[in-house]
Amino acid sequence: QVQLVESGGGLVQAGGSLRLSCAASGRTFSSYAMGWFRQAPGKEREFVAAMSGISGNTYYADSVKGRFTISRDNAKNTVYLQMNSLKPEDTAVYYCAAGVRLGVLSATYDYWGQGTQVTVSS
Repeated sequence: QVQLVESGGGLVQAGGSLRLSCAASGRTFSSYAMGWFRQAPGKEREFVAAMSGISGNTYYADSVKGRFTISRDNAKNTVYLQMNSLKPEDTAVYYCAAGVRLGVLSATYDYWGQGTQVTVSS
């Protein structure tokens, strides 16, 4: 079992930055692929970014490439999402997820956090 707790969300003006953190329980964190997803009101949950456990391979949604960066610190059992040049359309609840395989589909991931709200004002 893996428990995930996100933090770092909040209200920011367009063009600003936020860094989300996701702290994971368990002793095998480094073996898990970690993903970030988001869900805006009235919309489906969508993929944002993902990172493999050991090799560090990363995937990004086209909408965030060049603005968001996923990283992880396996010693701290934590994954991060640095979000720069934020836009109002980035407003959503952001979720982190853990799974044994790296992927862009939410069904790939087995464990989910409770989410953290990010609101970008124009």
